[in-house]
Amino acid sequence: MGLSLTHIILLLVVVLVVFGAGKLPQVMGDLGKGVRNFKAGLSGETPPDSKPENKTLPPPAA
Repeated sequence: MGLSLTHIILLLVVVLVVFGAGKLPQVMGDLGKGVRNFKAGLSGETPPDSKPENKTLPPPAA
């Protein structure tokens, strides 16, 4: 009951139709970042994409 070559080809065709050829590289890049962050989270490390930012809060309204 595994994935055969026919199933994989059908899945790729459906993904191509849903996302379109132009947006597919962006979707795959986002998927790769998600997998990388997931693996980093499992190992207890900080994800490579999450750099601490120096954000200052606006002053409170008077």
